[in-house]
Amino acid sequence: MDFIFPTAFAQEAAPASPSLTYNLFLFGGMFVLFYFILWRPQSKRAKEHKDLVNSINKGDEVMTSGGLMGKVTRVNEEYVAIEVAKEVELKLQKSAIAAALPKGTINQI
Repeated sequence: MDFIFPTAFAQEAAPASPSLTYNLFLFGGMFVLFYFILWRPQSKRAKEHKDLVNSINKGDEVMTSGGLMGKVTRVNEEYVAIEVAKEVELKLQKSAIAAALPKGTINQI
């Protein structure tokens, strides 16, 4: 009859589940790791970009997030106008500026 109904053997007791403090340390460690890998660097980059955008003045050479380079001709609260070629001026939001270039960079290219 064992081939139709297999014999059930007693199993050993399962190991004790992790304690509550272990779970708290695990989740706390994951939160700390998440903070130092994602949140902190992102907020640091956002602060640096905000400082860059606020420091843009007339005459600065900038590069946009789209890759255009030009010289700033006008600065507003939210917008800047950059000259990308002679008599060609583009109006952009300040947030579109990706980097400030050293003076004379555009002339070297």
